[in-house]
Amino acid sequence: MQKTIQQRTLKTRAKLLQAAADVVQKNGYQALRVEEVVQAAGVAKGTFFAHFHDKDALMEILIGEKLDACLDQAQAAEPPKTVPKIIEALAPVHEFMMSERYVFDLLIRYSGAAAISEIGPIAYCFEKYFRIVMMWLDQAEVRQDVPTDLLAEGVQAFAIQAMSLKFCALHSATTFTDRLETYLRAWLSPAA
Repeated sequence: MQKTIQQRTLKTRAKLLQAAADVVQKNGYQALRVEEVVQAAGVAKGTFFAHFHDKDALMEILIGEKLDACLDQAQAAEPPKTVPKIIEALAPVHEFMMSERYVFDLLIRYSGAAAISEIGPIAYCFEKYFRIVMMWLDQAEVRQDVPTDLLAEGVQAFAIQAMSLKFCALHSATTFTDRLETYLRAWLSPAA
């Protein structure tokens, strides 16, 4: 009996995730409403909340999956050796992270966890981003006076800073890519 219930539970969860992905495909992440998801999935609203604490809990999964796919794409490419090539290799990741203000805000809110048991897909993606960049920097033309793990943390931090300024009216005159390139040249360039 228990196996049947679990199988049904997994099918229902998968149905909710697929319905949500379909709604997002049509309307974007921010526009998604729980009511649309349950209607598309053919389940009651209470069923949604039996599977997800709230809309953001569902979005953490959907956005985490998309971000993970973007990171896989970046990782599959030839390892970049220069700052412009690093920015180019991370472009699909950064473009998705900035695709909607809601996506960026949710990524920041879910990028860390207070306890190991709370680590979710987005936090794992932030770790994956760091590991990919660290691997690239081991082979790149960058400064050698700072450990690559610290350099990789800096790349991630500067990317997030540049993204946050993209959403700020006071700093919107400079593009994300130009700002990130300025930051990364200053951070990664070998001392003259």
